[in-house]
Amino acid sequence: MTEIPGLDGVLGVEHVELTADRVVVRFTIGAQHLQPFGIPHGGTYCTVHESTASLAGQIWLGTQGIVVGTNNSTDFIRQAKVGDTITTTATPIHRGRTQQLWHLESVGPDGKLVAQGQVRLANLDQPVPPEMVAQFEGR
Repeated sequence: MTEIPGLDGVLGVEHVELTADRVVVRFTIGAQHLQPFGIPHGGTYCTVHESTASLAGQIWLGTQGIVVGTNNSTDFIRQAKVGDTITTTATPIHRGRTQQLWHLESVGPDGKLVAQGQVRLANLDQPVPPEMVAQFEGR
């Protein structure tokens, strides 16, 4: 676990780079990431992809509203193993007035692609909660 709130904290995600044009996170595969047959659960990659894209989209949108995921498409390329550190990078494909589309790549310690996908976000015209603003000020 990390001090990051929510599911990312439970999964042990660490923020490496946080900018409006690129967000990089990493986590190390452990028992909490496995499905019943002892291999990493694909839902881990889906979750990390969506939260990383949402974080990137929110940083880009700033205080103009909040972002919510509307679609997550993740492809599983190769299997990682317990102890592997996975690095996930989000980069924008499209950022518009009402929606955003982000590309995600998750690579293993050897730099080879483990999973890749796209996450579509809706930009909602709602106030950003003050606790969210405080969490990312100064980053």
